[in-house]
This record gives sequence, C-alpha cells and structure tokens, in this order.
Amino acid sequence: MNIHYFQHVPYEGLGHIQVWAEEQRHQLSPTRFFDESWQLPNLDEIDALIVLGGPMSVFDEAKYSWLEEEKQFIKAAIDSGKKLLGICLGAQLLANVIGAAVKPAPNKEIGWFPVNATEESKVLPWFFELFSENPTVFHWHADKFEIPYGAINLASSEANKNQAFAIGDQVLALQFHVEMTHDDIQVLLENARADIVPGNFVQPETALINDAALVESRQLCDSLLAHFFH
Repeated sequence: MNIHYFQHVPYEGLGHIQVWAEEQRHQLSPTRFFDESWQLPNLDEIDALIVLGGPMSVFDEAKYSWLEEEKQFIKAAIDSGKKLLGICLGAQLLANVIGAAVKPAPNKEIGWFPVNATEESKVLPWFFELFSENPTVFHWHADKFEIPYGAINLASSEANKNQAFAIGDQVLALQFHVEMTHDDIQVLLENARADIVPGNFVQPETALINDAALVESRQLCDSLLAHFFH
C-alpha cells in the first residue's frame, strides 16, 4: 500500500508504525506541516492516510493556517473511500471533519492507563478481541472527541469515556497512542514536559518510560495495524 502520513510537530512521528510498514513493504510518504515547504499528496496516488498527534487544538487555524487545508484533505480522503487512521490530535481532527464535537476532556490524561473495549465494539470483532482484556496504553491529551453520528464507539478509560471510534472498516480514530517507542516518549518529554502537572490521571515523569508496557504496546500496535490495513 501507499500510506501517506500527516505530521504536525517534529517530536510526534510515526514511531513503531514506521517499523511495521517497512516490514510489510508498504510505501510511506509524509506531509510535515511544521516544514515551510510542506505539500499535500495527490489523493489518487495514496491508498491510506495516517493523521498523527500534536500539541495544537483542532480549532487553532488562526495560529496554524495549514489546519484548514489539512481538514479539507481529510474530508476528501474520507469521501473517496481511503483508509484513515487518526491518533490523538489526528483522531480529534477526524471527529471534527465528520461533524462531531471536540472539547476539553474532563480529565487530562498523561501516562500508561488501561482502555476497555465497549460492548458496541463487538461489531468490529478484531478490535474487541484486541482490547477485551483492557490493555494498558500510552496517553497524552487534554482534549476529547465526541463519537460521530453513525460511528461505532469502541473504547473507554476511567478518565475519559470516548477513546476510540470506527466507521465501518474505513476510518479508525484512537485518542491514545499505540505507536510510541522508548525514544519517542523521551523526545516527547523533552518538548512537552510542561504538560505534566499534578492530576488524578497524570503520572510522574519517572513512570512514563515503562519498558514492560512498551513491549506490550508494540505487540498491540502490530496487531492493530495488521487488522486495519489488511
């Protein structure tokens, strides 16, 4: 497959997704909006789009003028039947484009917390199977999305009930991160340490680099990508 990805800041990249894609011999191409020479791809030349995370809000068009063009492209990709995976900010952008609300979450969530598959997710059997034992995944967000009309509400956590949604087998949005590696978390910490303020669902910096959790997360990432991009 030709998989294109949208990257919003230098310190939130593909992580383990890149390893998986190279192992599966998929072609990867980027639009890096933080690069002044960013370019959108030709929609006809890509099979799938991954929209990554970032510290900005989906409503920050005044500060980040490219957000408007990014949203238009996401809408065109959905309308043309491309596969779309959104992660964190990317998931919020998908929700926003489809017409659902995005707003501050009841709890800021930073660290390793379990997510639970919903009953509704059984209509997407592979997702239910992967998440039925409440895997612990990495979170770093302060906003949340509402579930778009017609989408399947897939997962929740103790802090925030809307953690994932799908539209058929075409669109998958994850509020949490499955792609993080040890180095990715280290770089995120170096660039966004100020986000770590005491809260019920904010873990201390020392808990964020958790090698055992990272091993399980990598396995989850591989399985999720294999099922979604089948």
